[in-house]
Amino acid sequence: MISFKVVVIHLSQYLYLVLLLLLLLPLFLNSSVLSSFPSHKIPRLTPYSSIKKLNLRNHHDKVFSASASAAVSAKHLKTYFYEQTLDHFNYGPQSYATFKQRYVVNSQHWGGSNSNSPIFAFFGAEEPLDDDFDFIGFLSDNAPSFKALQVYIEHRYYGESIPYGSIDEAMKNETIRGHFNSAQAMADYAKVLLHVKEKFSAHNSPIIVIGGSYGGMLASWFRLKYPHIALGALASSAPILYFDNITTPHNGYYSIVSKVFKGTSENCYKTIQKSWSEIDKVASKTNGLAFLSRKFKTCSHLNNSFELQDYLDSIYTEAAQYNLQPNDSVKMVCDGIDGTKGNDVLGRIFRGVISYKGKYDCYDTNEYNYPSQTTVGWHWQTCSEMVMPIGVEKNGTMFPTSPFNLHHFTNQCMGLYGVPPRPHWITTYYGGHDIKLVLRRFGSNIIFSNGLKDPYSGGGVLKDISGSVLAVTTVNGSHCMDILYATKTDPEWLVMQRKEEIRIIKGWITKYHYDLKALKK
Repeated sequence: MISFKVVVIHLSQYLYLVLLLLLLLPLFLNSSVLSSFPSHKIPRLTPYSSIKKLNLRNHHDKVFSASASAAVSAKHLKTYFYEQTLDHFNYGPQSYATFKQRYVVNSQHWGGSNSNSPIFAFFGAEEPLDDDFDFIGFLSDNAPSFKALQVYIEHRYYGESIPYGSIDEAMKNETIRGHFNSAQAMADYAKVLLHVKEKFSAHNSPIIVIGGSYGGMLASWFRLKYPHIALGALASSAPILYFDNITTPHNGYYSIVSKVFKGTSENCYKTIQKSWSEIDKVASKTNGLAFLSRKFKTCSHLNNSFELQDYLDSIYTEAAQYNLQPNDSVKMVCDGIDGTKGNDVLGRIFRGVISYKGKYDCYDTNEYNYPSQTTVGWHWQTCSEMVMPIGVEKNGTMFPTSPFNLHHFTNQCMGLYGVPPRPHWITTYYGGHDIKLVLRRFGSNIIFSNGLKDPYSGGGVLKDISGSVLAVTTVNGSHCMDILYATKTDPEWLVMQRKEEIRIIKGWITKYHYDLKALKK
């Protein structure tokens, strides 16, 4: 994930995205919704930040060194398209429709069909597959020692794997849109992986599935649903417990963001905590919004205080979630806030924005909200089955109170798609309640890796469940750091985390080969 390509969106796709934005706009302008909308904001679940990657690329040596590794790996990538079934779970005429699903193979280090070497399969998530090649280094970093075949599979409805070839056609058609869910996506992965084993005559090659964030959830669920296909799963930063009030408090995500900021600088934490009411206070005055627009050098005039507050919310959560080492994104924000003298709270907040974003003529408060395949697709996924009740309770954070409100969320989704979300479906289909008891009895060969500074770690599996369902955690880690490219500047704790994951995977594969040999006698 480090070469950046210009994505050209077909006119029909562009028009659809504009129409969707127009549908969403009333939600932002409706004052009755503004007070509760942040409670329905489910932050991105990708392994890396789509907004910060350009800045990271320009400013951090870590990304440059990873880029060199990615460039070497990219030379050996070969793209294929599999004729995929639209609906795996129905036998009606339309279910037999197909679409082309992209998958990419790197056979540079593979031991060959007679070696029984493993297949490392990366599950793409809620975005095109392209950037994964630049950022996700776990497969290519470890393929040489395992002599592994590397396979990357794109998630349906993203990138080049969209039914009918257009996000416009796929999303405006209620029937086609209904096939856009995690169960269908995992069935896709199953078919592609079986196809790959056949194509490369890798019949006895064990498959290790790997995913980060939402993709990590898919990897862990895939091992449970398709144990005959995947020998094991590495689920990085996978918040599988952030559903249906399993164990994670609604406040969990924002509590950890706040804890990371407070641990970095209590003064910074308190300044941010004070700023929300100060913004509302200024906005309520005559010409207050004009003053805030000038103060924060916004690219367009602010229509309400929420626009600015939502922008700042996105900056703080992104900085904490993707707090890449050795560069500390949270410290960047706090250095700006703490480095400004005087009692001007809003001035200090703006200096924090500059420190994090860099110096620009203006700052686009809509930066995180523009329609894209990811924003459109993820909004649908969270409005259907991926209902994560993330909110801000009264105490314990540096953010204004905004509890999750399922009723309001349901109304929004009904207005956009005509169907209500299913908040209990994830736990019904994949489980989650009593997970320690359940997985101890039938689960196996799953690594749940988490960095405890990642806001989503509050919904992760943080303790071993059994001898083969294992939690690998680091105190200082952030989102999906373990599956990014390894670099010379990686801290020792991250190096050791990866070594532990490799040790576990080697154990799975060794036992597999022992069983395979025994069965052939």
